[in-house]
Amino acid sequence: MAERPEQHIFPDPLPASTWVQRWSHLIAPGLSVLDLACGQGRHMKWFARRGHAVTGVDRSVEALASASRFGQVLLADLENGPWPLQDVDHAQQFGAVVVTNYLWRPLFPLIAASLAPGGLLIYETFSAGNETVGKPSRSDFLLQPAELLHAFASLRIVAFEEGFLDQPARFLQRIAAVKPDSSNPGMQSPRRLTL
Repeated sequence: MAERPEQHIFPDPLPASTWVQRWSHLIAPGLSVLDLACGQGRHMKWFARRGHAVTGVDRSVEALASASRFGQVLLADLENGPWPLQDVDHAQQFGAVVVTNYLWRPLFPLIAASLAPGGLLIYETFSAGNETVGKPSRSDFLLQPAELLHAFASLRIVAFEEGFLDQPARFLQRIAAVKPDSSNPGMQSPRRLTL
């Protein structure tokens, strides 16, 4: 009997963020999803299991080895390299863009440009105050009050939260927002929620 080559066993990624789970129903079936700084692919897995084509971008070869089980992956340094989702003439667009636990402000315009008309942005990351309970603690990596609202003011806000959560203790800011679609002007009015 021939020996089979050793296969890499990857740990199952953590479950999807509750914020991502809460708003993912707004993505029409079959639309593509971009997961920036995807890590091991916990959100890629969530969307792939719901029938979406998913693309994950990360700078870690090891993380992408795990994430590749759930969709297409791109190795890229989002902070020091070129935008990896640029065609010759324009940025690729997706039905949804997901960003969690990652902040690099120069990407905000590229994130918005990567949404197709009617596309959904789900963004969740650490905010000011987190320095009192743990890492990240540098202001470069912490959102200022209502910063996501200002950064994505061109989008229609579906939900916004900022505040403190425990287990583990952290200060977060999160948004769900839709890129306006001129062919569908009757989109839901913005509303503001708090944690």
